[in-house]
Amino acid sequence: MRKPDSLAALTLCALALAGCATSSLDLAPGQPDRPWRPMTTSSGEIVPGAAGQAAPAPPDYTLPANRALAAVSPPATLDPTHAYALPELIDLAESTNPLTRIAWNDARNAALAAGIAKSSYLPYISAAAMGGYQNGHSATSTALGAAGANSSTHGAISVLSLQWLLFDFGERSGLVEATEQLSVAANIAFTAVHQKIIHDVSVAFYRYQAARTRAGTVQQAMDNADAVLAAARARYQRGIGTVVEVAQATQNRAQTNLAMVQAKGAETDAYLALVTAVGISPLSRPRIAEMPQRPLSPALRSSVEQIVESAIARRPDVLGAYAAERASQARVKSAEAGFMPKVFLSALTSYASGGSAITAIPPIGQQPPTVNLNGYRYGASVFLGVTVPIYDGGLRSAVLAQARNDADSASTRLTRAKEESVRQVVVSQSALESSLAAYDAARALADAARVTYDATLAAYRKGVGSVTEANLAQNQLLLAQNASADAYSASLAAAATLALATGSISSGRDGMAWSAR
Repeated sequence: MRKPDSLAALTLCALALAGCATSSLDLAPGQPDRPWRPMTTSSGEIVPGAAGQAAPAPPDYTLPANRALAAVSPPATLDPTHAYALPELIDLAESTNPLTRIAWNDARNAALAAGIAKSSYLPYISAAAMGGYQNGHSATSTALGAAGANSSTHGAISVLSLQWLLFDFGERSGLVEATEQLSVAANIAFTAVHQKIIHDVSVAFYRYQAARTRAGTVQQAMDNADAVLAAARARYQRGIGTVVEVAQATQNRAQTNLAMVQAKGAETDAYLALVTAVGISPLSRPRIAEMPQRPLSPALRSSVEQIVESAIARRPDVLGAYAAERASQARVKSAEAGFMPKVFLSALTSYASGGSAITAIPPIGQQPPTVNLNGYRYGASVFLGVTVPIYDGGLRSAVLAQARNDADSASTRLTRAKEESVRQVVVSQSALESSLAAYDAARALADAARVTYDATLAAYRKGVGSVTEANLAQNQLLLAQNASADAYSASLAAAATLALATGSISSGRDGMAWSAR
């Protein structure tokens, strides 16, 4: 008769537990087309809880502000009177950019993983202690009347054990080698992050310098436009010019002024991009030193065949892929050793103590009313044994197959990394050669445009030329000077990209971002 009641109770418990699982749906938004109204604390922090009712129309999808997140990191401590050159900006980036710390922590974790693998060679020693207390009472009816007894027992045991794997046919050595190779790969990745930061800061620095040069060029163009406008007005006052010439010169000056506004905006954008590449807050506003205009080194024109081999040998991605391949091969050795026997040593020592008290009510015969017993024992054991794996449902075979597949993939990635490095070097070298050719052409164009403008303005002032020719020459000079500045910056950026592609990028101690190849 009790079974139906028990079954009903179990059914009710199951339904209650099922309801607990589905009841968490109230944590999600109630409707797919209405805003979610989360639960918040007094500071605005979003906490788990049942979602509120949907916001009234019109829908508002703005989340509540968490005032604890409103605080931003203070700007980097910089010298406001010092103009930072490229090497100083790179040093600042390497010390403040969060990517370097993340890569450093990854490398440290990889090193700790190698240490964890090495610890498997050491014995494992553990200690355990346990204590307990038990109390009981019993009552029995006899011919002489009711008899009862109280009993209590307490005791403690402590064990010290040792387990030591003595020989495993290279399973642990394979794991240690794999983790050490992965540590090498993590260190290479750490170096690669620094190289990437050096490249990004250098390119951003060159682009900012180009934007700054363009802003200065536009300022010079403003002076030139003012000179043309002054000449047009002077000609008009002498009666040899026209109102149309003055209007055209005025329009040319207005267009140049627009170009100045755009150049200033581009300079600001380039400055913020540089600060972002460094990894500091834009609120820091460091002063940036002007980069001296220096001739581009003839070494930049080296043939691609001279640098491909050295690039493959020192590129971080190739070195990292090689370390990953060796780690995969070591895992294969470890997986193969999993089929072999293992020799182990095991030892333990223990100590136990305890006591009991039994009270009989009333005493029966000659039995004393109270019995107290105390005692202890200790022992030690040492075992030397061999374990032989016989059957595990194909687990070791699957692990070995996975390790071999990973090794094959790692070898393929290494080959791919070599091929990709060659492609990047060739592309970067081609881009550098194009940039250098463009710089030579742009510099020659700027020189010719300067001569043309000076001659056109002088002729216009003397009444020989026209204002249209003067305006055109002034605009062409501006375009040529901007093209020269852009080509110079592009050449430096292309050289930095080639240095990154070859793995030879440096910290820019000489004001450049590459080292001699």
